[in-house]
Amino acid sequence: MENCNCSKKTKQRSETEYKSLINRLSRIEGQVRGVKKMLESDSYCTDILVQVSAINAALNAFNRELLSNHIRTCVADDIREGKNETIEELVETLQKLMK
Repeated sequence: MENCNCSKKTKQRSETEYKSLINRLSRIEGQVRGVKKMLESDSYCTDILVQVSAINAALNAFNRELLSNHIRTCVADDIREGKNETIEELVETLQKLMK
């Protein structure tokens, strides 16, 4: 990704978490393809806008699930280990998400 300020950290996810997140992304991917087809077939503007709104809602749901998992695992584990810098990292992440 260009302009990605991604850290070099990694995370092993449980199979359940991985499948849930992948399923959400697959549905979003399908929705985006559907909007592209709508545009290619000259669908009415408001119909496309409603579908784009649904994509935004799906992306927000993905973010909520991922953030919830992150706080319960990565953040909680780091705090227990005394890595308080993780709190600042979380605050910065939340600020970016709320733009």
